[in-house]
Amino acid sequence: MSFQGKRSTHAAMTAADRPDSRTQYAALCYRTHKSTPEILLITSRTTRRWIVPKGWPMPDRTPAEAALQEAYEEAGVRGTVSNRCVGVFSYMKNISDGIDIPCVAMVFPVQVKTLTARFPERKQRRREWFSRKKAAALVQEPELADLLRNFDPRKLR
Repeated sequence: MSFQGKRSTHAAMTAADRPDSRTQYAALCYRTHKSTPEILLITSRTTRRWIVPKGWPMPDRTPAEAALQEAYEEAGVRGTVSNRCVGVFSYMKNISDGIDIPCVAMVFPVQVKTLTARFPERKQRRREWFSRKKAAALVQEPELADLLRNFDPRKLR
């Protein structure tokens, strides 16, 4: 499934087991340190668990552009996003006390060039670099863990 160049306010995608799911766009932020890929994770605002930046579709932005925007707002990332979705993961998003909605996040790789000190959610989140294996062990979503563990930026070329 390719979303290159398509701009929309909502992607028409549903998970086979969750026909009522909502779509989000996620950024798999990475860098190469001593020839080894490292993954940037951030903490969620409420539960403080380790996650990747993600958010809702945005008007006049492709899914990849929306993922890059979320990476900046949530983690201060400046970098280059690939239009190629490298996978999806599902999770339950808490939208208010006791109300969870099923979500499917499409994941777009972002090669991090710099991390800014000032970004919109800097006081609400922590960010940290991890090896692929450690990042996979820290996230709670099994599908995301598989994506992180097996991510190879050399395959993006």
